[in-house]
Amino acid sequence: MIRSAAMAILLATTVIAHAAEDAKNKADPAKGKIVAESICVACHGADGNSLTSANPHLAGQIEPYIYKQLSNFKSVDGKPALRNNPIMAGMVAALSDDDMRNVAAWFASQKLNPAVAKDEAKIALGQRLWRQGDFKKGVPACAGCHGPAGAGLPAQYPRLAGQFAEYTEVQLKAFRIGERANDTESMMRMIAAKLSDVEIQAVAEYAAGLR
Repeated sequence: MIRSAAMAILLATTVIAHAAEDAKNKADPAKGKIVAESICVACHGADGNSLTSANPHLAGQIEPYIYKQLSNFKSVDGKPALRNNPIMAGMVAALSDDDMRNVAAWFASQKLNPAVAKDEAKIALGQRLWRQGDFKKGVPACAGCHGPAGAGLPAQYPRLAGQFAEYTEVQLKAFRIGERANDTESMMRMIAAKLSDVEIQAVAEYAAGLR
């Protein structure tokens, strides 16, 4: 009986500890809204819908992905940030871990006003790369990680549907030359290295039109 009681107490303590930890880590979109309206609004809009293709849409983006990117812009213990961007480094410098989780939750909960595909000539090639990849070049289908409709897969692979084609193009080219290097196991760098400018533009254009 004593052993059973002790086990029950231990189990209850463990459950309570996990519950407390979950509560601690649970993001608060309402607090994230304050961060968005005071820090992020100029570039990404208060609701995560950017007005310019130089800055990505964040509305409807995968929450853990947003948090990861914000964390990667931040220098930790004097070490260089995993993602080098002087502007974003300045934006996240004063944000706590909770702030980043909260603003990620806020943007993820917002409705995206998607970009549109504008260049019909590029869509066919983009569609083929998205759905099939290029076996001869060793390029996997984009849909394998980002989903058939571009919705992404938490937490590593972002939503690309409705993102500005220009922004996606810039990021793929940054991966290609190693300027951006915060991808898991160098996956995007290896893929982008096999894509031509024309192919990058095509897949970015196709993704912009996905819904």
